[in-house]
Amino acid sequence: MNPCTDFYPADSSFFRRSRLTALSVAASIVLAACGSPPAPSAPSLPAGEATQADACIPSEQGGCLPVAPASDRVDLASPTFSDPTAVTNPLHPSSDLHSAVMLGRSDGQPFRTEITLLPGTKTIEWNGQRIEALESQYVAFVDGRIHEVALDWYAQADDGSVWYLGEDVFNYEDGVVADTGGTWMAGRDGPGAMIMPADPQVGNVYRPENIPGVVFEEVTVQDTGMTVDGPKGPLTGAIQVEELHMDGLLEGKIFAPGYGEFSTGAGDNLEALALGVPTDSLSGPVPPELRDMFQAAVAIDDAVQAQDWTAAAEYQTNLNQAWESYRSGGTPPMLEEQMRQALDDLAVAIGDADPTGTRQGALQAALAGLDFQLRYAPPAEVDLARFGLWLRQLHLDLASGMSGDVAGDVATLEWIRGRLVEVLTVPHAAELDTALEQLRAAVDSEDPDAADAARERLSDQVSRLGTVG
Repeated sequence: MNPCTDFYPADSSFFRRSRLTALSVAASIVLAACGSPPAPSAPSLPAGEATQADACIPSEQGGCLPVAPASDRVDLASPTFSDPTAVTNPLHPSSDLHSAVMLGRSDGQPFRTEITLLPGTKTIEWNGQRIEALESQYVAFVDGRIHEVALDWYAQADDGSVWYLGEDVFNYEDGVVADTGGTWMAGRDGPGAMIMPADPQVGNVYRPENIPGVVFEEVTVQDTGMTVDGPKGPLTGAIQVEELHMDGLLEGKIFAPGYGEFSTGAGDNLEALALGVPTDSLSGPVPPELRDMFQAAVAIDDAVQAQDWTAAAEYQTNLNQAWESYRSGGTPPMLEEQMRQALDDLAVAIGDADPTGTRQGALQAALAGLDFQLRYAPPAEVDLARFGLWLRQLHLDLASGMSGDVAGDVATLEWIRGRLVEVLTVPHAAELDTALEQLRAAVDSEDPDAADAARERLSDQVSRLGTVG
């Protein structure tokens, strides 16, 4: 379900592959962009533009960008795509990385990304070829609220290089789509772009986005054969690159085998890989401690709604005990830090008898716990449990009267819905979609009672479907 075609979602603000700034557009243009975003207003470039490596690329700051000479470029040949969805490139495992969580900071605020390989593909016509591309959903949250969504399209060429063939972008502000800046498609707007060479070497230069004035990035490989700290320990074979953007700024990135993009930026503007599956998958069922953690967090939410602080404190103890038991076996460091922060925030809120803060803290702890469950359970099952948590978040935000947050909650639910294909039968999907449509209509018409009724129907459906949590 595409929320821009079936509904009209909503929120925005940081970076994604350096899309820190998005142009504001009139609402009529945004609406026109839904489903089939219009071609950018900047002049489109022919597929053969890639050969014009030495031409002046205008900088957003004026003058020309300091691009590399053509002799350093490894993306100037015209690629052929015989089996584009079978990706074997370890540094951009587009067809194998089914789900990933990235964590970090955006201008000092908590930043979270959920990346999911979708079950469908997209056919893109470029350079005289009809290319079947993989479709990946990227959803970014800043301070717990939806910030950006992108549907990215990747294909592997016959030489083993991976090409980026475009993306549909939805930038959110206050729960609604503010613009679709950064949207492009190979063939329609300009050339496709190499996002990872088959065998990157120090000094190689390539352009993951190559439509100057619309999207542009030029990458220079700085180091190869690196060892980085991964979710399971030291990881060899990573590369470090430096990326030049249209504003003339440079940004460092690391790509690692089995994960692809591993980290971007640093400090208060950092996006780093916390977990990727199946790379970090473990055998066996979801451990009982993780299920206990999830159930205790949800029970805290229920207890606070019932104004039973004694029960909330008891469930908090259960949650902490289950966490200590689970973490004793070793956990991915970034996920562990996320859980520690959630538990600390929850403890403060319960100590202050703060209903809203406690409910929010419990939901954050439950979400953090689900990230660990990705190591054991199919991503679609974990996403179904996430869907249920966002319904609880919606209940909290409806009670708080936060209209922007409510709209963002619905948008998040709509995007997660697209990741549930594998856990929904046709009748269940139809039932869920009907209730989701009713929820969207109620929120758009600013009818909180109807929105809460639709939320209750969705919660009942999810409780009947749930297998994780």
